[in-house]
Formats: sequence, C-alpha cells, structure tokens
Amino acid sequence: MHPRRPAARRRPVSAAFLAAALVLSVSACSGVTGNARVETVEASGDGILRVGLILDNTGDSSFLNDSQRAAAELAVREINASGGHKGRPVELLPVQADQDTAMQAHSLVSDKADVVIGPTDSSHATEAIDVLSRARTPLISPANTASALSSAESGGYYFRTAAADVAQGPVLAKLAKDGGAATLSVLHEEGSYGKDVSAAVADSARQIGLRVLDNTGFTPGEAGTAARTAAGAAPDAVVVIAREGAQGALAELNNAGLSGARLLLSDGAFARYGSKLGAKALDGAKAVVPGHLPSAGFQARLLEVDPDLRDVSFAAETYDAVTLAALAAARAQDDAGRSIAANLVAVSGGTGADNSSGGAPAPCLSYKACVPGLASGGEVNYDGESGPVAFDSKGDITTATFTVFTYGSDNIPAATGRETAGRGGS
Repeated sequence: MHPRRPAARRRPVSAAFLAAALVLSVSACSGVTGNARVETVEASGDGILRVGLILDNTGDSSFLNDSQRAAAELAVREINASGGHKGRPVELLPVQADQDTAMQAHSLVSDKADVVIGPTDSSHATEAIDVLSRARTPLISPANTASALSSAESGGYYFRTAAADVAQGPVLAKLAKDGGAATLSVLHEEGSYGKDVSAAVADSARQIGLRVLDNTGFTPGEAGTAARTAAGAAPDAVVVIAREGAQGALAELNNAGLSGARLLLSDGAFARYGSKLGAKALDGAKAVVPGHLPSAGFQARLLEVDPDLRDVSFAAETYDAVTLAALAAARAQDDAGRSIAANLVAVSGGTGADNSSGGAPAPCLSYKACVPGLASGGEVNYDGESGPVAFDSKGDITTATFTVFTYGSDNIPAATGRETAGRGGS
C-alpha cells in the first residue's frame, strides 16, 4: 500500500538504545548474504516465540493500525489456545507506533522479536528490511504492494501476504473480456505504479486475445489529452490506472464520452465518488480491490478482541502472517528468526514445498487444523483468512484474490464478485 501521510513523530531515545542501534548499523556494513528462505539452519531459539508489529500509519490513515493490531492479537490468542509454540505461549510484543519505521524495527530487535509483521506503507518497507534482515529477523508485510519490493535485497528475510500491484493486470484484462470487449485502451498515471500496472494490463490483454489500442500516460490534473486520445480510438473498454489523479481522469473520460460500464478501475482509482463526478459517470463501471471481504465469523472474532473496531483493512493478511510464522516455527521446532524464514515457503504450500506426492498438500485453514500434520512429521499447506498464500522464492504470494466492485448510478461501489490471479493469469 502507498497511503499518503505526514512524517511520523519521533520520541527521545536513550543513549543505550542509540548505542545498540549503532552496533547494528556498523555490524551491517558487510550486508546480508545468502537466501534465508532456502537455507538449512540449526535450532538456535530460546523457546519463546515473540511476534512484533510495525504500525506506521498516522494522520488520516491511522485507523489502519487498529485492524492490524486486533488481527495480530486474535491470531496469537488462537495459537495459544491450541497449545502455543512447543507448549509455551506465543508473545505479542508491545507496539511503539509513535516511532518511525526504522526506530520501531530497532526497538523490536532489542525486544528479541523472532518475526515482525508490517509495515503498511510500501515506501517504508526498505527501512524495516534494512534493520531486520541484518538482525536475521523475518519481516512479513500484510499490505506492501509495490512491485519493486519483489527484488528487495533482504537476504531472504522479507515476505508479504499482500499481492504486488501488477497482480491485478490479468484480472482487469479478464473483466474487460468477460464484459464483451474486443479492444482496450489504457490510461495510466505517470509513475512506477501506473507504469508497472498498465504494462501488466496490456500484456495480459494481448495474451487473452484483446487488442490494445493505446496506453497513454497523464499527470494528475492533466488527463484531458489522454482521455481524448482514448475516445478517438473508440475502444470497447477503458482501464484507468491511477491514484491521486483518478478523479480528474474519470471526469475527463466522462467529458470525452467514455463512461459507465466501459470503464474498469485499478485498486488505486477505487473510491466512493458519489456527486464528485457527473450523474451516472460510473454506472456499471467495475473496480478491483486486493483481497476479499472478511467472513462474518472472522469479523465477529476480531470484534471480540476490539469491540470498537470500525475497519478491517489488512486484518486477514495480518492474521495469516502471524499464523504462518507460528506454523514455520512449529515445522522447524525452533523459534529463531532464521528457522522461521527457512520454513515459511513450505508451510504456505509455496514454490519448492517438499511433498512426496508431488505438489502441495491439501489446504488446512487454521493453526489448530494445520499443526497436527507437522507434529506427525508431515507437510502442511496453510490457506487462511485472506485466501491461498503459497510464497514463491521471492517471498511473494503466488495466488492473489481480488474483490470486484460494481458502481451504481450514484457512482457508489458495491461488492459484486471475486477474481483470482495466479502465475498464469486469472
């Protein structure tokens, strides 16, 4: 995710803490070598599995902290109700959300975190990766979507239960074809998000037989030319890939005669537009949003943890990140970060998962359901509240689930379906 927010507040730091941070920084000069996701390691934990959270949301986005905190607490509760790690309770470490991302990471290393969940904002990921990978502590983000993070230099300690932005490309192309389109135009906001996702849409569209008429970039507030170019091409469908410039682009498309069911919106363009756009400008348009709506049962369990919870964004992905970490520790019979990192791919049913029958085992849907399989010496394939995970060799999920929203005549979206994209498309 890439939410906009003011700079995080900093609090005074003790001299002892600064000294510890300096040691980490100096010791990291040689970098992190190897690939922790595939290395064979010996047990080195202290017997207590400690989970840390990095909550980096401030200002208008601060509500996202509550859902992730509640989900992590719920996962730990349910893991402990099923016996914890080797008979001892899993610990959820205190959160220091008033610190910036790097300082939170340093604090969690000092608190002996074995695995850390977070951050939300993709632009903060490298700060956490730099600190935690040097400490041999795996980081699992429930919300990072920037495509470039697939190649982040983490020594194999970075994973994410959220799909990369480009995963929506095949889904958007499929929705266009399912709607009867034979030709497609793409409007994308300039920048890495627009460039990467528009390329994924165009490639996926061609693979399924659609003709891509144009793929035009624009800057926020300056979408008129791009909209008129699309209108001149007379496409059957138009895909809009934008964030800050989405509303302006949609208004310009409406002015150019492209509106309603011909439009498909990327996740960054998804919003409740209402009267901000012309009447029926989005009537019948579709948008995709990563993940699927949490089940009623999962939401009820979250409310038992936090009765005041009003939003469940990234809750399922956070819950699954904690559960996967605990299953990785159970598979290794060790709580050390290196052991967790080396076993996450296997317990997710991902690339290289060892299974004599060929392919991943049948999915199990909770820690309680999965852990007996490990206890008997077998393999497990955890599919959780966010759907299948199946990490690949880069720590990315290989199956991405998207909720499809359809806009009404009031330009307000409602969930109407679900699509899944994998390595081969939708």
